[in-house]
Amino acid sequence: MRRKFYFFFLSALLCMPQIYSQTVIGKYAGEFMAIGVGGRPLGMGGAYVAVANDVTAGYYNPAGLAQINYPEISLMHDERFGSLVNYDYAGVAIPYGKDMSFGLSIMRLGVDGIPNTTGALIDQNTGQVITDINLPSARLDYSKITEFSDQDWAFYFTFAKRYSEQLYYGANVKLIYESLAGYSAYGIGFDIGAWYKLFDNFSLGANLQDITTTLVAWSTGRNELITPTAKVGAAYHFNFLGGVITPAMDFNIKFEDRQFASEFHLGPVSFDMMAGFEYNFKNLFMVRGGYNDVKQFTIGAGIKLPKLNIDYSFARFSQSQLESLPDTHRISLILTLEEPKFLRK
Repeated sequence: MRRKFYFFFLSALLCMPQIYSQTVIGKYAGEFMAIGVGGRPLGMGGAYVAVANDVTAGYYNPAGLAQINYPEISLMHDERFGSLVNYDYAGVAIPYGKDMSFGLSIMRLGVDGIPNTTGALIDQNTGQVITDINLPSARLDYSKITEFSDQDWAFYFTFAKRYSEQLYYGANVKLIYESLAGYSAYGIGFDIGAWYKLFDNFSLGANLQDITTTLVAWSTGRNELITPTAKVGAAYHFNFLGGVITPAMDFNIKFEDRQFASEFHLGPVSFDMMAGFEYNFKNLFMVRGGYNDVKQFTIGAGIKLPKLNIDYSFARFSQSQLESLPDTHRISLILTLEEPKFLRK
């Protein structure tokens, strides 16, 4: 209960001073969409924009979705900060014709059971509701405390097409819904992506997110603008000890004036690096490692069963960060309908 009070207090400090302002560049607006999805990509530190070749490409690089040859379904659950925050993902991708794919990705970040102390502060002498917490007679009436939830939803609708054997392109239309303490917000945004095989075993990827600047409109009258983010990356595949090693590196370029919250910045433009690798032994099991854009070291593993991939990732904050933050564990599944009748024509 104490941690929930702390979380609510911090949220109130961040949100309340600005809640009635008008259109602003929302630094960290829509940040829940930057968490990432899938045990495989997250085990590689999120360095996946040039690797994306499964259903999670709908999130990392829409162009990569054109690489699938069978329908795929993915699920992931993630509990953060001692189970205070629940994060869930579901995705489906379907190949169409000889060179196109369509996909849907859904993400939800939720904090449930947040105490609402509005109307619970009373004068212990009179029992009347008061607003001045500094009064010596002020106390909380716990019977008047209610609860509310903070929910963030994102829906990605993906289209991808193979232009040639070397070049793929794709796009997302994403719908956003957020709710907090009786207030709600809606938004719509667009991403475009490209995947290019420069030569055998070496690929490049790019994903331009919120390319038109995404507007999130709150019921309070406040409008937040999510500025564009450019994700670019490279990946290479080579044989090693009977398997295949894939090192990958991504760069995120943001325009939110994050400054010292980023790895490197030039004025309002910030740069963050993600790096990772995967060792795939004969497509039976995989081990992974990486470093992500929030300065976490990650490791992961995967196993491939008939029609089913099970992937696990683990993330830990570095010693320079808050040591009280617990580790993060993620498990995801990808079901591939590998039947002749579902094979891409």
